[in-house]
Amino acid sequence: MKCAFSVLNFGSCGEARVMAELAAETEAAGWDGFFVADHLQWPGFEPNVDPWVALTAAAMSTERITLGTNVTPLPRRDLAKLARETISVDRLSGGRLVLGVGLGWEALPEWSGFGHEETARVRGAMLDEGLDALAALWSGEDVKHEGPHYKVVCDAFAPPIQRPRIPVWLAGLWPSVKPFRRAARWDGVSAMPKTWEEGGVFSGEDIAAIRAFVRAEGNTSGDFDIVTAGATSGPDDAARLEELASAGLTWWLDMVASFEETLDEVKARIRRGPPVR
Repeated sequence: MKCAFSVLNFGSCGEARVMAELAAETEAAGWDGFFVADHLQWPGFEPNVDPWVALTAAAMSTERITLGTNVTPLPRRDLAKLARETISVDRLSGGRLVLGVGLGWEALPEWSGFGHEETARVRGAMLDEGLDALAALWSGEDVKHEGPHYKVVCDAFAPPIQRPRIPVWLAGLWPSVKPFRRAARWDGVSAMPKTWEEGGVFSGEDIAAIRAFVRAEGNTSGDFDIVTAGATSGPDDAARLEELASAGLTWWLDMVASFEETLDEVKARIRRGPPVR
């Protein structure tokens, strides 16, 4: 199992220069990855840095670690622009990007407040179609896609370094079926228990069940990633993560629990290093 540090893209971490510093600290402390949230706005917390600007800064300040979003709500992104952003960061970083995607968090005004599609069912259809079109834009070939939600007709983009494509992780709340069925078509799932807002956490049995579900959906790849996130503080957490790793968890994304953490608190957690080595 690999361990990454996951950073919110607003408040104390909401500047590109800060993201560059945190990414460098993450690599120096022995973590395997650095992931950033993708929010347009979290009410009451400014500044807010664009995740692709943040990841550009992170790529420039690191050489080894995996970089990515956790997660990008694809239905509110312009596909051509997202393709350019992801290709640019993948090429800049030497092929170290992972794209985490999902439907977004309905409780935030990022949909209604900025005129994006609010209906979850429609966003799900947009996510499925959008991923297919995005993969076509990454292919290095001319694209002709005309669907219910997107039109992309263009000459080939220079492709990302990673082939056949940049890895894609789909977000989902377990045990919902649709997000995990969707994830089985791609490279991984960024999973949380439905009870996470009430403090719920995964057991080893949960991770094994997710692995079994994905395999039953036809994805038997040994490279399929099962990812989850949370906060850790000591040896008890390490023992729990070892159990999850034994059950099939491939990535743990660590984060500071509070939205109101100071920059010093974030750096202190990064410098303590990953909970499992």
